[in-house]
Amino acid sequence: MTRPRIDAVADVRIAGPGAELLPGAEVYDIVLRDGRIADIAPAGALRLGGVVHRADGAFAIPGLWDHHVHVTQWALAALREPLGDAVSATDAAARMGRVAPGVDGRRVGTGFRDAFWLDAPSLEVLDAATGDIPTYLINADVHSVWLNSAALAREGVAADDGVLREGPAFEMSRRLNELPDEISDAAVATMAAAAAARGVVGVVDLDMVWNESSWQRRRSAGFDQLRVEFGVYPDLLDRAIAAGLRSGDALRGDDDGLITVGPLKAITDGSLGTRTAACSVAYADGPHPHGLLTIAPDDLREVMTRATAAGFDCAIHAIGDDALRHALDAYAATGAHGTIEHAQLVAAADMPRMARLGVTASVQPEHALDDRDLTDSIWATQTARAYPLRSLWAAGVDLRFGSDAPVSPLDPWRQIAAAASRTRGGREPWAPEETVSVDVALAASTHRGSADPDTIAVGQRADLSLLAADPRMGESTALRDMEVVGTIVDARVTHVV
Repeated sequence: MTRPRIDAVADVRIAGPGAELLPGAEVYDIVLRDGRIADIAPAGALRLGGVVHRADGAFAIPGLWDHHVHVTQWALAALREPLGDAVSATDAAARMGRVAPGVDGRRVGTGFRDAFWLDAPSLEVLDAATGDIPTYLINADVHSVWLNSAALAREGVAADDGVLREGPAFEMSRRLNELPDEISDAAVATMAAAAAARGVVGVVDLDMVWNESSWQRRRSAGFDQLRVEFGVYPDLLDRAIAAGLRSGDALRGDDDGLITVGPLKAITDGSLGTRTAACSVAYADGPHPHGLLTIAPDDLREVMTRATAAGFDCAIHAIGDDALRHALDAYAATGAHGTIEHAQLVAAADMPRMARLGVTASVQPEHALDDRDLTDSIWATQTARAYPLRSLWAAGVDLRFGSDAPVSPLDPWRQIAAAASRTRGGREPWAPEETVSVDVALAASTHRGSADPDTIAVGQRADLSLLAADPRMGESTALRDMEVVGTIVDARVTHVV
């Protein structure tokens, strides 16, 4: 059952985008009507009617978005063995050998980073530790999956070292996500509640399935914790066009606008951790010296042309600078509107080009801290800039922040803190010249992004995050640990302390 709407938020301090437009009063009341902000006045100046949420002096900012989430995969990660701290292939395999099989008879672990290991994943090591129970280990970047012989046999696939990469790895993740609806939907509901507790009001869901049916099922069961824009992949584009879907349209069968159609998502290269990101300068070693282009440039232009003609925005995964250049070529040739997802290695000349083309950089600042040591080694000879934030912003590129969950946790405060400090855990800041201000980071964490951020203003959506402290005054640690005391989506309270 959908939550009832409230009619006002009382006694709130307004911070973040839009605060600069208000008069000098310290505390305000916000009147809501039909899911939007109808009025803002100094506290006590208006007679508030209906259901009033008392904020008790909390700081309000526009509701936060995560612009890149694989919703089901992130939700199911809570049911899988965490391997983020595994120190070697031997360690990860031994830990999986002690895991009980799930309801589908498979052991699944997630979050390992083999690029940091001295030993390599192998079939022999995993078989010795896990025996005849099908066992799967999903890399933190989701671009590879390590299977034992029992799992390879069950899935009808082969790999000499047990490791599937890129397309076959994505297919394996899809299979592992195919649990009974009641299990996956319960996990998604738990995930959504956790996201709301961090001030999240919306996500862009880029799961690699037919997402419309998943969200129709969840919405009919009463899901209302988040706004969702769901993506479509190239193999499902014809189905989406035949169904008449267009970016921005409401979910069919549910016209309240909470769930909407998102972009075409296309993956054009690999990742840093697997050394398959397509780069102009060759890697020092590895089977693919310049990485991999997983979609040929002509094919990318063709699918973007079809998507644009049918009314879809585009979200193009491009991590390496070579992949990004081809993606921008496709945007220029097709007139498509949309984003570059990740943009982890960007040639200096392509930054103003992105701005001229109106292409948004949908980026994950926390990845820079996850990958700083890999970047300093694997990409040491690259001439393009790694994880540029300030450079993109200074060039006039719109920034939108996300997590790429499960690659990093779905928590916008991690992204905001990483962007504003370029450090965590007491280490020296990494490439500190690429920090952005807290104001820019907050704007990039709203639905409309840094160039035209959401604001707390009359006529805007009643999507708010209520905080215990003013984020503009916070140091890096305080931002990362920001206390969220309330979250409001479409004038409905989805989280309260």
